[in-house]
Amino acid sequence: MTADALGPAPAPWYRQRWPWLLIAGPATVVVAALFTAWLAASTDDGVIADDYYKRGLLVNKEIERAARADALNLSAVLRVAPDGAARLELDGLTDAAAAPSAVRVLIAHPTRAGRDRTVVLTRGPGGTYVGTIAPRPEGRWLVTVETEAWRLPTGAVGDGRGAVRLGAGRPAK
Repeated sequence: MTADALGPAPAPWYRQRWPWLLIAGPATVVVAALFTAWLAASTDDGVIADDYYKRGLLVNKEIERAARADALNLSAVLRVAPDGAARLELDGLTDAAAAPSAVRVLIAHPTRAGRDRTVVLTRGPGGTYVGTIAPRPEGRWLVTVETEAWRLPTGAVGDGRGAVRLGAGRPAK
């Protein structure tokens, strides 16, 4: 029998559709794995703290500071104007002389530590604390007010603008 009697010669494998369909699945997975590896290496994971051990050791100190603020029945109302001017009204200190000369306001992004802000507000007229907070991108923020002696519980706010009430005191107006 001759080759013509058997029919036409089959096309080479690379000219057929089925090998390419079988290769497409694993090839797609390899490309996706390479992209995932590149993405993991090039982006920062802001959730993980570099100094987690030190932070763990400081937990008891933080608990004591929060308990001290609770025992003093401290509360604060933080107002931030659109231009970044901040005013903090602190309630609960019975002795005006015991009021600190400055308080720290921590404005933290829940997942990206690089966006966190720390601002020191100084005591101004009428016992309020004033300062300027740099503009932040929109989103959810965690606000904390503290000194070396006490720390008010952290409050979550939508955009950090307007009035934020911290502690168990009076409501924000």
